[in-house]
Amino acid sequence: MPGPVAPPPDPSGLGPVLARNIATLHARRAIEAARASTSTKISDRVTAFTGSILFVVLHLAVFGTWALWNGGLIPGLKPFDPTFVILATEASVEAIFLSTFVLISQNRQAKLADERAELDLQISLLAEHEVTRLTALVAAIERKLDVHSEVDGELAEIEQDVAPEAVLDAIEAGEQ
Repeated sequence: MPGPVAPPPDPSGLGPVLARNIATLHARRAIEAARASTSTKISDRVTAFTGSILFVVLHLAVFGTWALWNGGLIPGLKPFDPTFVILATEASVEAIFLSTFVLISQNRQAKLADERAELDLQISLLAEHEVTRLTALVAAIERKLDVHSEVDGELAEIEQDVAPEAVLDAIEAGEQ
């Protein structure tokens, strides 16, 4: 008995087109990371660190030690901030800087999300256009061969391109 006509599927379960697309996205992200400004890289690193459990543990250790020391609970150590004003000031300044770093990272992430949404929209519109054209072609073949199907009544609607602005207008009208 002869072997298979086509090669067996990739053991990973991914087809070659999907594998290529994933590789392309990884390459694109690497390029974007390399192009990032120094301030963006710093902001992302600070945000990543402040969002980690290590950051929480360090703060628990520092603030806990500060509270014990200045609360007079560590024998032999004289409190240097008995009213905790220095701690409150330091925490406030730290919060200002950390929130700024988080906002910088969020703004960058929002920009990337907008770019990806735009790409998704463009690909969806292109796919819809191509499917509409294929539907028209199949309908023409169907008519030529005098074949009928259960979707004949819907063909006129399916063969029309979708107008994105009309869809957006309808969505906005429904929200009011």
